[in-house]
Amino acid sequence: MEHARNFYINGAWVSPQAGQEFGVVDPSTEEVTETISLGGQADTDAAVAAAKAAFPKWRLSSKAERLDLLESILDVYLRRSDDMAELISREMGAPIEMAKTQQSGTGSFHLKAFIDALRDFEFEAPLRAGEEDTHIIHEPIGVCALITPWNWPMNQITLKVVPALATGCTMVLKPSEQSPLSGLLFSEIMHEAGVPAGVYNMVNGDGPGVGSQLSSHQDVDMVSFTGSTRAGKAITIAAAETIKRVSLELGGKGANIVFADANEKAVKHGIIRCFNNTGQSCNAPTRMLVERSRYAQAVEDAKAAAEATQVNAASEEGRHIGPLVSEMQFNKVQDLIQKGIDEGARLVAGGVGRPDGLNRGFFVRPTVFADCTNDMTIMREEIFGPVLSMMPFDSEDEAIEIANDTDYGLTNYIQTSDPEKARRVARAVRSGMVDINGKGRGAGAPFGGMKQSGNGREGGVWGLEEFLEVRAIGGWPTE
Repeated sequence: MEHARNFYINGAWVSPQAGQEFGVVDPSTEEVTETISLGGQADTDAAVAAAKAAFPKWRLSSKAERLDLLESILDVYLRRSDDMAELISREMGAPIEMAKTQQSGTGSFHLKAFIDALRDFEFEAPLRAGEEDTHIIHEPIGVCALITPWNWPMNQITLKVVPALATGCTMVLKPSEQSPLSGLLFSEIMHEAGVPAGVYNMVNGDGPGVGSQLSSHQDVDMVSFTGSTRAGKAITIAAAETIKRVSLELGGKGANIVFADANEKAVKHGIIRCFNNTGQSCNAPTRMLVERSRYAQAVEDAKAAAEATQVNAASEEGRHIGPLVSEMQFNKVQDLIQKGIDEGARLVAGGVGRPDGLNRGFFVRPTVFADCTNDMTIMREEIFGPVLSMMPFDSEDEAIEIANDTDYGLTNYIQTSDPEKARRVARAVRSGMVDINGKGRGAGAPFGGMKQSGNGREGGVWGLEEFLEVRAIGGWPTE
């Protein structure tokens, strides 16, 4: 890439002031596919200074100006969408077909949804009828540090950058160093679309470096972070010194509750959802809880679905899963699969090692464990690989109790043909999101979790509100 070793600061591509080289590895081949620069304190300071200088003017931009800019970004993004998919596939291992339809596709999906949300959003209004002299104003919070993960690069970049722009904030984006190429291309898109200098800035770096520098920077007003719960805790501590707002979208350990009256394909579809993106999704349904009368058949269905899941290089066409993102992630998943075996779960598909015929690349065997208990490591820790853990339940109350017995609370899933049961269980499970019978949430629905899955919401009106301060003014002139 032309700008691979550069950062985007104050409307221009610039060379690092304190950078060091970092090789981006193609997880299908284990070979370096591009070399980028990781920034240092001087680069972070320059990006934050540019955002701070641009804020006074950008905060006063009109909604119409911001809508025009978002429309321009969408136009350029759609034109570069296939280029984006190819980079994502190469940097983090998403199969090319999936990268085009899902990975790159999430960028335009969220852009369109935020344009719709912004069009209807009122930044100023009276408190209520009869209290017109109390005026409520929503105004941008200021300079925002946006720290995004490697597993869904464009999904998370657009869920942060677009609402920050739409609300009048300025920002510094730090993409994951594991998947930085998509962030570089996104910066090219922003430049071509005409984002004013300093409003959007991008510095590559790792968590201990640029990530920590942004989280503790005195001139940063807000940190929006997506990643591990461990890193989210560190960012919260670092941001506390200056009382920054911190919005966190962290890990998950979603329960997929399959009742006896569920659709006959519920288990197969649960496997597909769990293994999508090679299991590297925070909202994956990785714990399958099955009503006991259906449990034995469900285990057989899961085994068949897992064994039918094909694994291949990201560059190959077809509906298969690709490699994990890195050697570190590969080793973590291997260790957890072995942990499941050691702790007594029944291995019914997959296991440790690479799939047959794939001796190079970070490929993992699609794996299913049965007869798990909720105290096992594989039922409690986020594995982030194509690994499903199954256990039976005897009653609705027990299913809810098991589902809620976790540190996480991001997404739960319910499979039943009984509408009242679906509503009852959806209200009872403790998670920010619930999907019933495979039906996802509409464009602009809030994304986020409870407990150690984080705080705050992304998407739609809720995503805009994350980047706004609310002010109340009494004695507002009404004439």
